[in-house]
Amino acid sequence: MDKDQVAEVLTNIAVLLELKGENPFKTRAYVNAARTIETMSEPLAMVVSEQRLGEMKGIGEALQKKITELVTTGGLAYYEELKAATPPGLVAMLDIPGLGPKKIKALHDELGIETVELLEQACKDGKIAGLKGFGEKTQTNILEGIHRRRTYASRHLISDALPTAEPLLEALRLHPDVIRCSTAGSLRRHREVIGDIDLLASSKQPAEVIDYFTHQPGIFNVIAKGETKASVLLEGGIQADLRVVSDAEYPFALLYFTGSKEHNIVMRQRAIDRDLRLNEYGLFRSGAETRDPKLLVNCRTEEEIFEKLGLHYIPPELREDTGEVALAEKEPLPRLIEWTDLKGSLHNHSTWSDGHQQPADIARAMRELGLAYWGITDHSKSSFQANGLDAARVRQQLKEIRQINEDLAAEGSDFRLLTGAEVDILKDGRLDFEDDLLAELDVVIASIHQSFNQSEEETTSRLVGAARNPYVHILGHLTGRLLLEREPYKMDHRAVIDACAETGTWIELNASPLRFDMDWRWWPYARSKGVKCAINCDAHRFEHAGFLRLGAGIARKGWLTREDVVNTLPLDKLRSELGRKRAKMQ
Repeated sequence: MDKDQVAEVLTNIAVLLELKGENPFKTRAYVNAARTIETMSEPLAMVVSEQRLGEMKGIGEALQKKITELVTTGGLAYYEELKAATPPGLVAMLDIPGLGPKKIKALHDELGIETVELLEQACKDGKIAGLKGFGEKTQTNILEGIHRRRTYASRHLISDALPTAEPLLEALRLHPDVIRCSTAGSLRRHREVIGDIDLLASSKQPAEVIDYFTHQPGIFNVIAKGETKASVLLEGGIQADLRVVSDAEYPFALLYFTGSKEHNIVMRQRAIDRDLRLNEYGLFRSGAETRDPKLLVNCRTEEEIFEKLGLHYIPPELREDTGEVALAEKEPLPRLIEWTDLKGSLHNHSTWSDGHQQPADIARAMRELGLAYWGITDHSKSSFQANGLDAARVRQQLKEIRQINEDLAAEGSDFRLLTGAEVDILKDGRLDFEDDLLAELDVVIASIHQSFNQSEEETTSRLVGAARNPYVHILGHLTGRLLLEREPYKMDHRAVIDACAETGTWIELNASPLRFDMDWRWWPYARSKGVKCAINCDAHRFEHAGFLRLGAGIARKGWLTREDVVNTLPLDKLRSELGRKRAKMQ
């Protein structure tokens, strides 16, 4: 096992011990050990082989033995015993928002609840509200959480769907009987949450392609299989559907199955207005629905279909019936941002708060990716659960980053780390750091991490107030939503966007696949007001740099171009823009 896998096991042990009601100091020991392992700068296997685990902070003899067993054997008997002794329903309850190990243990001890179903019934019977530490509000929230969990059960984050779909698509490309292939549906439109993975291929031998598809690695079950269609359930729980058509039908099928439904309705009506019929089989010269090949208007690509209908090409991400067809009739659509336009991310975390890598290691990794800069914006002190920094620690971090940048310059590298903070917007609207500290930072992101249940007016006031602070550059993850987990808090988008337009504050498109916040539906309004976007990874690990690609896809849905996004700028121009608001408001 590598260090991340070992840390995950140690964290899981801590949760199981808490469910069991073990001594909190014992539980905390596993959490601390996990964090120590995660933040190591050298290979864990080497430390184990050299018997140096005992030199690491918080890792006593008992933990040394367990970690060694995990690294050398890939398993841990103690962990397996704990799992076997814990009712699986208790672990499942952890997925319900607001239910932590302590409350779950209380439910088990007081009412004997061991499954989500028993928990739901106890809520409906009013038994939860009477328990100490719960109450009517908690009971209602638990019921809502269970309902949300079921509603989202068949929905999947695009970050899970894309890496699942791409190997299937690559396998189709390699098959000799496949002429063309593509994703379709909500995945091709880059929706933040999808249902199934839709794939489309063209071939003269559809049955052979279907058979090949249903025998791909990672398929748990074949749901349905015909001559031209197949549905499979993948091991990760996502359904994938493949449809195979002739190559003549391919562009029309791709257009149709990409959708959206609303976009397709507008396109079909546009065809009817021109005495044509558009469907998944073709574009036909006819006054009625038809598949007559004699009436087919030949089109080899989607671009040609749009052209025949008097339209400039509409990228898949924009096909949501939000004005794209009307604009494409008049002029070419704007060149949307590409993820390769991005030069870095301004919102990221390190081991100084709740990140998993040290700043020097982050600089090395991001430099190797070819990026120009990377912001280190760790949490402020009120985010105690994320090991938030106080002013003294921030200034210590500034010295460390300054030294890293001096070393980079000495090596002849143009890459730089930017200093910063993700500062909490407190319940009363104040920021968690004083202005004199914020003034020392390259980039300041202001975010809400507490008091989500305030009124729309109160939350809006907090965000507007933060935007008016001359030292705040960016409002982070604007609505606090966690996709498939937590609904956004109430706030007035227009009022906040207008305040950002007035003050020159940027709004983040948080590219973490759990967030994608601000929502793509609001970016056209922000763009119309001249508000700039910062596509940020909110990275806590090296691999989160890949969120730049995902964020760019969401930005494309929001009609954003390279010029609308600040972190497409080279470092010197970005520094100039970072200073613009402060100069304007002082």
